[in-house]
Amino acid sequence: MPVWGGIVAFYFFYALHLQDSYEEVITGPLWAGQQVALALDYFYAFAYSITLGLATWEGGRLKRDRVWDLAPSRPRWRVAGQALAPAVGAGWAILLLPVVMRLVETRLLPTPASLLPLGMGMGIVCAYAVVGCVLGHVAPRVIAAPVGAAAAFYVIAKTSAYSDPIWPRHVSGQLSTSIAFGEYYSAATVLVPLLVAAAVAAAVAAWWSRGPRRVPLRILATTMALGTVVLSARTASGWGVVDGPVSAGHASARCVGTAPRVCMAEAGGAIERLDDVRAEVTGSLEKLRAAGVDVAVPSTVTDGLLYERSRIRPRSTTSTWWLPLTAQAEEAGPDGRIAGIRYAVMLSSVTFPCSFPTTITSDAPTAWIINRDAAVLWAAYVVDAQTPYLRWRADEYAQFANGPEVLAKVRERAAKGRALPTAAQRTAWFEQEKAKACRQMPKRSAGGPTTTGSQGADA
Repeated sequence: MPVWGGIVAFYFFYALHLQDSYEEVITGPLWAGQQVALALDYFYAFAYSITLGLATWEGGRLKRDRVWDLAPSRPRWRVAGQALAPAVGAGWAILLLPVVMRLVETRLLPTPASLLPLGMGMGIVCAYAVVGCVLGHVAPRVIAAPVGAAAAFYVIAKTSAYSDPIWPRHVSGQLSTSIAFGEYYSAATVLVPLLVAAAVAAAVAAWWSRGPRRVPLRILATTMALGTVVLSARTASGWGVVDGPVSAGHASARCVGTAPRVCMAEAGGAIERLDDVRAEVTGSLEKLRAAGVDVAVPSTVTDGLLYERSRIRPRSTTSTWWLPLTAQAEEAGPDGRIAGIRYAVMLSSVTFPCSFPTTITSDAPTAWIINRDAAVLWAAYVVDAQTPYLRWRADEYAQFANGPEVLAKVRERAAKGRALPTAAQRTAWFEQEKAKACRQMPKRSAGGPTTTGSQGADA
């Protein structure tokens, strides 16, 4: 055990800190489910292969010592369980040690749901112990133990890279589904590989049985194992490469204020900036309304980190905005101000009376783009968020042959609007610019993706 513990500890620090330093790991965002999954990812194959090898050795020893002849009255499963306990304990230790080390390192308390992959792995370790014990009875342990361990490690590691067909990577026991902040594995994600391993182990044990009803037992166990594998493969075939079923939105949030109520992820790593974030949100809304922008103030502004994957995040509505509050709060400037928050609020506030394409191609006409972006740039200047906006637009204009010229025209038009002498004139220019953008936008083909806002709050 000390040897395995040393190997696990060495590989833990080597694998999990090869790219990220300790300081980067603990700064957040920290989520127990994510950290447990990350720690286990490097040790599934190691735990299963070690367990299989040790169990094969113990099974061969039971056969060599003729244990079944010496104690015929004792149940075979009890004798085998006592003999396999060290092998199972070794496999469990290989999985438990990195999880405990990671949780101690990040100072996180696990929840039952965050430990689901650990429970799955420990269950599969038991299945490998059963298979190994039987293997030790049917093959010379000196050969079967090392060959079986090496084969198990290779198969698990190899199937985790499969993409066609995709189901082997999801039933092998090496979880390929990535976990984001606020997510847990769903029951199906962990049950599919566990049931496959348990069904195969039960079938192998049935063929090793020596009771009077062993023939029907073998047929039943084999049929159930085949059925379980087929159903599991069909289920997992519909999953993505790293996108098995997950449950999202479990991270707790802390909120402050009303109209709007601003909420941030407590464990996101920037919760101490909550008051500053709300000040930026309310200040930006006030400036935009004072400048004449028709802003519908939301009742709640919620941190997008709570649903880190944008594809499963609820869509923003007039009453609830989802903005990257934690991500932008971590990028505060030397003066403590958070330009990214003002930028996100501005993008959610500026809307148009028409729909625009969500993406721009290099052959797109630029007339409507200039009018639209000039209007948005004018609003960006209102909240002092012009720097990130111009940086983003410059990157997107790079696909145009005349990208610098388009950017110059956008800046020129926005400057004319800002130079108007009265607030009423500036507001009227802003509304006219939005109307021009809609009039000049060419008709699109039906079914094309569009957005009615400026460019989207997550940009």
